[in-house]
Amino acid sequence: MAPKKLTQEELATKYGRKDRSDRRDDGYKGLMQLKRVASSGRMNPIEYKVAGALIDLETNNPELKADLRVCQFLRIRVIPIDETRKAIVIVIPQDQLPVYRRIQPRLVRELEKKFSDMHVLLVAKRPVLPKRKKTVGQEKMKRPIAKTLRSVHEKLLEDLVYPTEIVGKRVHYAQSGQKTIKVFLDKKDHTSLAYKLDTFAKVYRHLTTKNVEFDFDQLQHE
Repeated sequence: MAPKKLTQEELATKYGRKDRSDRRDDGYKGLMQLKRVASSGRMNPIEYKVAGALIDLETNNPELKADLRVCQFLRIRVIPIDETRKAIVIVIPQDQLPVYRRIQPRLVRELEKKFSDMHVLLVAKRPVLPKRKKTVGQEKMKRPIAKTLRSVHEKLLEDLVYPTEIVGKRVHYAQSGQKTIKVFLDKKDHTSLAYKLDTFAKVYRHLTTKNVEFDFDQLQHE
């Protein structure tokens, strides 16, 4: 069953993002800390930088302000892509994903302007339930499909390439036995996303240890 979509007011209450006028002003650092879910521990340097960028956009960008007010993250990781490039991976609460999706293309563009030497990716944190062993006298309980490792990894692929759509997948096995997932994306987004294909692949491998290749033209592989 898909998680219930919360309203902006419900999200603000759940994550402690009530109106800031009701809070004592503890300074700009305190405002940045509000951008991270409180139970996620201490913030690292890149999280402070991204939180500051989000607050700046929330304050100065009318198109993003309303949605960014309730947007928070769980953690942020910097993943090397090659010798000169890195990716900022922002992990967000799953129930905030619909809010982020409304503004994601614009938000990513604005963040990549502020972090010009990095690609910015948003992924949701989804729970994975382990396989349940059947015990004597009890029936084996089935896991929800959405909480299996395979399903969570498939959703991660969708998060990485959003807003483009995945139009096909194949699994290739090399003679060595190495498995590679080939993912085909909608060709209409070739111009806007082609420069990120290597980033998608490197980040997916870093997060899952699985090999993946991205392409826009499925027909040439038929």
